[in-house]
Amino acid sequence: MAQRFGGKYSQGGTTTPQQDAIREARAAKRAVDAAGARSTLLFVPAIILIATSLNEGAGILLMALVGGGVLTLAAWLLRDGLRAEAVYHGRSIARRPALPRKMMATLLTGIGVAIAAYTGPSGVTASLLYGVAAAALHVAAFGIDPLRDKRVEGIDTFQQDRVARVVDEAESYLAAMTDHIGALKDRKLDQRLAGFQAMARKMIQTVEEDPRDLTAARKYLGVYLMGARDATVKFAEVYGRAPDAVARADYEALLTDLETNFIARTETLVEGDREGMDIEIKVLRDRLQREGIKPE
Repeated sequence: MAQRFGGKYSQGGTTTPQQDAIREARAAKRAVDAAGARSTLLFVPAIILIATSLNEGAGILLMALVGGGVLTLAAWLLRDGLRAEAVYHGRSIARRPALPRKMMATLLTGIGVAIAAYTGPSGVTASLLYGVAAAALHVAAFGIDPLRDKRVEGIDTFQQDRVARVVDEAESYLAAMTDHIGALKDRKLDQRLAGFQAMARKMIQTVEEDPRDLTAARKYLGVYLMGARDATVKFAEVYGRAPDAVARADYEALLTDLETNFIARTETLVEGDREGMDIEIKVLRDRLQREGIKPE
């Protein structure tokens, strides 16, 4: 029997919180991957440098290999730096990247271009100038790493640092789950895991928007996600050796239970914010009435 297509933009269509969260997560993932794709072309110069130096003698070839290696490392660092920057900008609260990958990539690009220029007719001075120019163009094209922690006004620094640590830990658990399930090459399992991860990240987003919710959500983002990661590792080991329908059903049931609890807890956090706002409004109204002011 044909199934009616439904969605947010379909006539009479509706979406579930899970579908909305998954859509947002996919959009965020595409943005991060797009940042990484921008650096792909920077792997090409190293290949060209080595290829054009094959018949130039052992000394030139050795320098080309060193220069190519430096340029390749620069491109790799740039790709990771762009991804880290995209994650940084996607969070309400975030610590600056511990390793300034983009700035390191800029420095290595300048060194690699200088070495590449020196393998040709350019002298030392001209090669250094080429390297400086390449580094400047690299900064102009890709910028530098974020140098400041991202914080929310009105929340103390200690609380925001706690949120950043918990979020980083939670994201590491989710990333490990993705890696282990992805190794199984099972699209349905990937999608099922993505559904749970989307709801977990919805809770992360809620906590980032109001760090005061951290106490209520910390066990979910810490203990429960760590347990989910451990269960994922064990399931991937068992299922990777020999597909087991029972083990798969148990694992999917675990994800369903966790997802249900995460949805309920996130809704509780949101409702708690609304309740707090209603209380503040009531207190304000009482204060105004005592002052002889009757709000509409």
